[in-house]
Amino acid sequence: MPTVTTCSPQLTFDELGTPLRDVTFCVVDLETTGGSHRKDAITEVGLVSVRGGERLAELSTLVAPGTPVPPDVSRLTGITDAMLAGAPPLGAVLPGVLDHLRGSVLVAHNAPFDTGFLRAACQQQERPWPSPPVLCTARLARAVLPHSECPSVRLGALSAHFGCTTTPDHRALTDARATVEVLHHLLERIGNLGVQSIEELLQLVRDRAPHRPTTAQRRRRHLANDVPAAPGVYLFRDARGDVLYVGTSGDLHRRVRSYFTAGERRRRVRDMVAQAERVDTVVCAHALEASVRELRLIAAHRPRYNRRSRNPGRAWWVVPTAEAFPRLSVVATPRPGALGPFTSQRSATAVLDAALDAVPLRRCTIRIPARNPTATPCALHELGRCAAPCAGLQPAEEYRPAVQTWHDLVDGRDDAPLRALAAEVETRSAAGLYEAAGRARDRLADLAAGIDRAGTLSALAQLDEVVGARPDGAGGWELAVVRHGRLAAAGNAPRGVRPMPEIESLRRSAQTVLPEPGPLRGAHAEEVRLLHRWLTGGGTRLVRSDPPWAEPAHGGGPWRSWAERAKEAAHRTGEEPP
Repeated sequence: MPTVTTCSPQLTFDELGTPLRDVTFCVVDLETTGGSHRKDAITEVGLVSVRGGERLAELSTLVAPGTPVPPDVSRLTGITDAMLAGAPPLGAVLPGVLDHLRGSVLVAHNAPFDTGFLRAACQQQERPWPSPPVLCTARLARAVLPHSECPSVRLGALSAHFGCTTTPDHRALTDARATVEVLHHLLERIGNLGVQSIEELLQLVRDRAPHRPTTAQRRRRHLANDVPAAPGVYLFRDARGDVLYVGTSGDLHRRVRSYFTAGERRRRVRDMVAQAERVDTVVCAHALEASVRELRLIAAHRPRYNRRSRNPGRAWWVVPTAEAFPRLSVVATPRPGALGPFTSQRSATAVLDAALDAVPLRRCTIRIPARNPTATPCALHELGRCAAPCAGLQPAEEYRPAVQTWHDLVDGRDDAPLRALAAEVETRSAAGLYEAAGRARDRLADLAAGIDRAGTLSALAQLDEVVGARPDGAGGWELAVVRHGRLAAAGNAPRGVRPMPEIESLRRSAQTVLPEPGPLRGAHAEEVRLLHRWLTGGGTRLVRSDPPWAEPAHGGGPWRSWAERAKEAAHRTGEEPP
């Protein structure tokens, strides 16, 4: 069978606001002659800019305050009048600080103190305040950490609690560096709360800083005691043992513990926690195994507090009906000639409509007998878009090639219908019928993407066995054995361990998978999608494929880039994306 190279699909994320990984945090610490921005002055500025966990810039300078430093302040900071004798004035330092703040989020520990002095400095120097968003790490810590875990949110206490490498010493740059470390530890905590954007983070601080855990959360903290600090799946159960919620985490103990802290205030989650009596866990080799087990457990238990993927086995298919004059229909169970899977009936119907533009199958839904049909031709016959087999004007043997065209298209043997639709798009565009061309383009993109998805998933599900190895980021390998579109075994080969013996051992102990009829051989569509993404992305190496992994040369693969460009064009013109 001719083949095409499989391209790695791009993952998409539905993120609202600015993702935290794209935010520049400007962490500032000031030393001053006293605690009042109205009568005291800045003596030192420390600043560290970070984005995505990487340091972009640092600034450290003493500042001539124009007034003596009180002895008690000198004893605390170590900054003396002699040290400040040759320091630059505030007017020379302030522009550089403001340049760093523009387009950034200002971060400080006890931020009102630092922002008060910086605002006063701008007023004194007659410079506009850039009004950056402000994040206080002390307030963030109180919003995220329960009081029992960390009674004090002083910078020194938080640095010690998190085991930071930088110890605060009341000098500006050192304290700014320590604040960066504390910030990163706190961001790890809020990631477990589902906070992904800077807008959500600032709202979290505004809403939750004074919050305390609910009574139900406090009473059930012990449920996290025996949860291991390992990757895997967790299941909250009620008093009857029914599963309330299923989730995954790279650190089960930390994730489960977060449900019982002050940081968790979602009503739905609090209701679930109030009913929980037990937390079961399944330790997994890596994230892929955890994701697959999560899908299977949700399908088995259908927990009422899981909003997404409650029916991972549910899929829709476009199939030809079993009758003398087949038509296309949307069904939940695939049959020969099925195109899919689709995640919704609506998306399957959209592809069905597009397919009828490409393949000359009948559009009516009446059942046509094999002999002596006597129905009245409809308007489509008058328009030349149907040969009216319902009225006996087209015998079954003349209709049969249209059915074969459908099977050839779905199986990747012939993409002539797609090429015909593409030519129609070009013709309409050349004639200046841009609106009609846009609609035809989007319908073709729907159909091409559906055929591409069907071909890639079906090709994987047909394979008796595929073995993949992905770098784990620490010099080792994550391993997976896939059989007929299902994860049969998962393991690891840590750094220093030869991977091939581990792979052979994993294959010998892997689950036996008996394929079932259908395009996906009985596997759930979402599981096959997960496995396909893992095998074709992230640096995964294919160690073994039996038989060789191949996809149809005339399927949707060659149309992948065309469909992506069509979607981009629809977005640019403000149309509904396909």
